[in-house]
Amino acid sequence: MTLSGRVLFVKLGIHSSMLLAVLALSACQDSFSLNESNPQQEVANSFSAEADNSAITSGTDAIADEVRADDISSEEAMINALSRYRWTLNAVTDDKTQSLNKLTAIKDQVTLRFNEYQGENTLNYSVGCNIISAFYQLQESTLTIEDSMSTKMSCGDLDMAENSLSKLMQGDSQLALVESNAFKDDKPILTQVTNNRSTLIWEGRLTAQAKYNSKGETVFWAVNAEMKPCLDDRSQACLQVKPVTYDDQGIKVSEGDWAPFTGMIEGYQHDDKHEEVLRLQRYPLDNSKAIEADTTAVLGADYAYVLDAVIESSVAEERR
Repeated sequence: MTLSGRVLFVKLGIHSSMLLAVLALSACQDSFSLNESNPQQEVANSFSAEADNSAITSGTDAIADEVRADDISSEEAMINALSRYRWTLNAVTDDKTQSLNKLTAIKDQVTLRFNEYQGENTLNYSVGCNIISAFYQLQESTLTIEDSMSTKMSCGDLDMAENSLSKLMQGDSQLALVESNAFKDDKPILTQVTNNRSTLIWEGRLTAQAKYNSKGETVFWAVNAEMKPCLDDRSQACLQVKPVTYDDQGIKVSEGDWAPFTGMIEGYQHDDKHEEVLRLQRYPLDNSKAIEADTTAVLGADYAYVLDAVIESSVAEERR
């Protein structure tokens, strides 16, 4: 079954042709782009920004002091620091410091990511349904989020929360980044005050590239909607996955065999109603081990796997 062309997108605003290139889905049959025209290239967490662990200090002023000797601006240091983390909502209040309950109730699944695409600063955010992507600028501590685009899925009960988050993220807001020894496991706190004086507090977790101290290797997996018993413990259900390869034009050239996967894909939630193709970043847990290209290595236990993007999705055929 061909999955290409099943992911739909809606335009919230147009910044430039680059933003379209970030999210536009190729209409070519049995193919999709793996570069600028990839439907979620912007959503793909490129993990390209690198910063020294000392770049984040007790606040934005301390960040500027830390990096002046390296001849980079405080904004660049802040951007490097922000991109090292995957941010999860900790609390959100309105201008009267009253909790925004629709977002607070699902705060553990509300996420924010800062990335870079073709030299432009980008970000994406989500309440656990659509992924909304935009270009941004940072001047001193002022974050300006420009026109955005979003995947188009019906979110049911999450629709109101998604609309609320989208309104909060538009326009200008003030950022303050704090790291303290009081935060365990290197979890900095990012405070965002919007132009209508709502306040979002985000907690950071290191991205895979920062965590594993290596650049990820891109692999593609097809994931079956149906889970099956694991080989080593048949009382447990495992994902059924198979590696997929594409040529430079994004045309599928080969598929492996279905095999159970007993590990975890960071950032991925299985959907038993859709067949999907995932773009993943995998990281060797032991950097001294060479990365092999065969199926065993792809599904091996010596790697950490992080979801980059869901690039194809189609409704699974009804099981009999």
